[in-house]
Amino acid sequence: MGRRNITQVSDFILMGLTDSKEIRPPLFGLFLIIYVISVVGNLGMVILTKVDPRLQTPMYFFLRHLALTDLGYSTAVGPKMLVNFVVDQNKISYYLCATQMGFFIMFITNELFLLATMSYDRYVAICNPLLYTVIMSQRVCKVLVAIPYVYSTFMSLLITIKLFNSFFCGYNVISHFYCDCLPLISLVCSNTQEIELIILIFTGVNVILSLPIILMSYLLILVAILRMNSAEGRHKAFSTCGSHLTVVTVFFAALIFMYAQPESRHSFDTDKMASIFYTLVIPMLNPLIYSLRNKDVKYALQNMWNKLYNISS
Repeated sequence: MGRRNITQVSDFILMGLTDSKEIRPPLFGLFLIIYVISVVGNLGMVILTKVDPRLQTPMYFFLRHLALTDLGYSTAVGPKMLVNFVVDQNKISYYLCATQMGFFIMFITNELFLLATMSYDRYVAICNPLLYTVIMSQRVCKVLVAIPYVYSTFMSLLITIKLFNSFFCGYNVISHFYCDCLPLISLVCSNTQEIELIILIFTGVNVILSLPIILMSYLLILVAILRMNSAEGRHKAFSTCGSHLTVVTVFFAALIFMYAQPESRHSFDTDKMASIFYTLVIPMLNPLIYSLRNKDVKYALQNMWNKLYNISS
């Protein structure tokens, strides 16, 4: 009973990005702009891919769910991070911290498998164009999206429940701007071997199941493109998968930077910098990359803008 009183934690304190009050206002303005662009861009992508007839294909079906996922994990982190710039002590309740971590793990894992699914979709489109509509049927697309949602939800619930059923010591300051696994594990005063093993296993499974699909898909795509005789065909194939390849490269580069560092160079400060990139910057970049590099999206956007202009005038 005494141990429970000692280890009982009702809330946590998020340290945020900086202690300097002088640079908090400009940082607040910068990240507010980034978050607003992310919300507007991803919501816009969801709406465009839902209402425009030209965007009713498997590629844009997956893109819609990618936008929802980006919106999900940036919103799980962004608002609470912005609060940290305007208050002296950014507290987060025990249950809200668990909720934030749970949603973040679910959405970031879901993004990993959505990118793998989209890579496979591009492989089928370029390497088997005649069978594309048969292989990527509406039913198959829904299954390929549903499986990552179910798996990432299960993984998130298991890790969150295991971690938050542990005993937290009296020290409740999280050296981060959101509730993440690693800083929270450092606050646990009971044995953490089980939860660390669970996280390690899931991380390995996630990489083994997603990365080979992406690498193999793009290797086969590259081989198929090099075999094409016409320059126009090669250009069309590159433009078909260029946006997605850019998104995949940026996303995995951020994750590799964070998780593949040597232990001696690993610190919460570098974690924060990498986390900013894949929690706020990447969700902002993804809709911009797809809209700027994709003629169909630009046409749909222009078409919607003209309709809104005609209605208003």
